[in-house]
Amino acid sequence: MNLMNLFNRANISFVCGKGAKLYDDKYNQYIDFGSGIGVCSLGHSHKKLISTIQNQAKNIIHSSNLYHIKTQEKLAKLISDTLGYKTYAFFCNSGCEANECAIKYARKYGYVKFKKHKFEILTLSNSFHGRTLATLKANGQDKFHPDCFSPYPEGFKFFDSIDEIIKNISENTVGVMIELVQGEGGIKALDKSEVQRLAKVLKEKNLLLITDEVQCGMYRTGEFVTSKHYGIKPDVITFAKGLAGGVPIGACVVREDIFELGDHGSTFGGNFLATSAGLCVLKELNKLKKSSKLDHTISEFNDGLSIFVSKYPKIFKEKTGLGLMLGLKVNDGVDFSKIYDLCIKNKLLILKSGKDILRFLPPLNISKKEIKEGFKRFKKALDEYEI
Repeated sequence: MNLMNLFNRANISFVCGKGAKLYDDKYNQYIDFGSGIGVCSLGHSHKKLISTIQNQAKNIIHSSNLYHIKTQEKLAKLISDTLGYKTYAFFCNSGCEANECAIKYARKYGYVKFKKHKFEILTLSNSFHGRTLATLKANGQDKFHPDCFSPYPEGFKFFDSIDEIIKNISENTVGVMIELVQGEGGIKALDKSEVQRLAKVLKEKNLLLITDEVQCGMYRTGEFVTSKHYGIKPDVITFAKGLAGGVPIGACVVREDIFELGDHGSTFGGNFLATSAGLCVLKELNKLKKSSKLDHTISEFNDGLSIFVSKYPKIFKEKTGLGLMLGLKVNDGVDFSKIYDLCIKNKLLILKSGKDILRFLPPLNISKKEIKEGFKRFKKALDEYEI
């Protein structure tokens, strides 16, 4: 193949999907508990999303940000309305781009708001914020800082706890970037009281709180933004994955617009296709939340995973996460990669996180029937592991 050797791909090729079901080129049916790493928030082949994309493609896909894009303006307003307070949005193509924008925003904030330029951003250990050079350095995991990609941009430090972050705020610190539920770092939800204390300290010092909601945003944890669970209003929020249901998009959303012409930009970001898809997805997810269907699905999925923890004590230590961003932590000595492979063998798609977490990010509109069938296949995989 003429592809760079970057991914450890399973030997599967999918050709179509419907809801939480995917079909390979031999028409074998898989239950998708990963939704493309949290991207396909409305599952596969959602009728309204298909219709929206088709209709938009018939008219115009792209014009660039040299001109007004009405769907972009509408999506920015819908995000602000859904948050419930005034915000300003920049649209890009991915989560790491959204976080790059947040980093640039923080650097400018530190330049214009203080006599002495503040530039340093603090993050948490086990965090993941992207794979560009700056976001790599922001990642709180040494494995993402190999020498082959050095030298890295300066101005990032990571610490093991929020308490340590607070203690290490210095005259150079401009803000803190956190995932309220860490994705690649083990599906770990941060402590609510600690997050609220951090928010209070940063506000008192006029520093920025940046929440990376690339994975945990867009109702993934049960609310539009996970920060709502924590009772905080971040200065900067980043979105991506589930925002357009599979069409590449990212967004950096801020409460105060300090950027000026030329400070940032994107050729593709926020084009007609991506933002029309984003509008459709967010409207559908808002309906799903208001109807209580999302809350019922969250309850059912969580209850099901809890049962597996109690029924397979030799395999699982605990359930982690929030909403439909969930993990099962395996006991020491358990080969979670083997369980992952057995799930694929039994036509169930799940994910891995860290060194010992099986990760579950099902479509937010997954049906009861699909949940039941997926759990049936998961049980079969676990039983085969225990033999």
